[in-house]
Amino acid sequence: MKLPRVLTLVLAGGEGNRMGALTEKRAKPALRFGGVYSLIDFPLSNCAHSGLENIWVVEQFQAHSLNHHLANGRPWDLDRTYGGLQILPPQQGERESDWHQGNADALWRNRRFLAEFGADLILVLSADAVYRFDYRDAIQSHLERGAHVTMVTAQVEKEEASRFGNVKITPKGRVTKFEYKPENPISRDVTCEIFVYDAKILLQTLDELAKRTGNPPEEAELGDFGDELLPELVASGKAFAHPIGGYWRDVGTVESYFEAHQDWLQSVPPFELDDPQWPIWSHFKPRSSARFEGEGYALNSLISPGCRIAGEVKNSILSPGVVVEAGARVDEAILLGDVTVKSGVMVRRAVVDENQTVKKSVDGGEKITVIGG
Repeated sequence: MKLPRVLTLVLAGGEGNRMGALTEKRAKPALRFGGVYSLIDFPLSNCAHSGLENIWVVEQFQAHSLNHHLANGRPWDLDRTYGGLQILPPQQGERESDWHQGNADALWRNRRFLAEFGADLILVLSADAVYRFDYRDAIQSHLERGAHVTMVTAQVEKEEASRFGNVKITPKGRVTKFEYKPENPISRDVTCEIFVYDAKILLQTLDELAKRTGNPPEEAELGDFGDELLPELVASGKAFAHPIGGYWRDVGTVESYFEAHQDWLQSVPPFELDDPQWPIWSHFKPRSSARFEGEGYALNSLISPGCRIAGEVKNSILSPGVVVEAGARVDEAILLGDVTVKSGVMVRRAVVDENQTVKKSVDGGEKITVIGG
């Protein structure tokens, strides 16, 4: 069987409004996770391990914060003369070019480049979740079913399903109903923002939806996948689900970002981030080993290189360069790069953005506090 030509798009241009101060000065995919990683490391590492060779990162908001980290694809062995990682920024010059008004709109405005590439399949990924997955499994499922779109899905608690694309699935895997962030979820099954599209069908459908707006091409806006694109493909009867079959957690809100970190502080984490068989790769500058001074100690915590601990750290994750001074206490907190917690200060149930100096105690209690600026 002739292998399909696959183009992978990693959508990394969203503003991440639900993350508050954490995404005011950076693209959400550049946000640190687990101390030394960034969110975009997960889809890019999965792509590299899945043997995918053509990866386009679609940027928009705070693109500079992401470009340095991407390093031309080098950390994921994607810095190649032919194929590999490419950046697709928003651009001017054509009638339809403009800022992307949603993820479906991003595909629409870049459709000429997609068509010229000549892919058989287009794999579209977000960078808002933490997971390991071999995308070839979904691609194989897509081909066997002759699907127009294959949605990788997970199950969540029903009250959480309103945050996602919500689907109804038959026992044979066909998606019969799709609702985008419904107030009253129709099931526990949600899309993981991993989609395999038949390229020809995708481009045809985007054109049809644009014409349906009644506006000229330069004024047509297609919004998000869930607004019209996915409902249209579900109505065709050729939409299928493929369960992710392992850990997957969306980190699109401060609460879910915090909770996902807590998963890695369990005695058995969801998976090893440095598993030799499937490591999550990243790009970060070398730092010296973490140092514990005086009576400083850490319990049940992840401490990154370059940290200096003279106080007390419990149930927390510290990114490189964090300083916890003598007499300071950190409990159930996420401290991003080069944060300093001053002597006598207590930080509990909080996320502290990089380069902050915490001079007053904070306890988020039931609601996680974000310290940034």
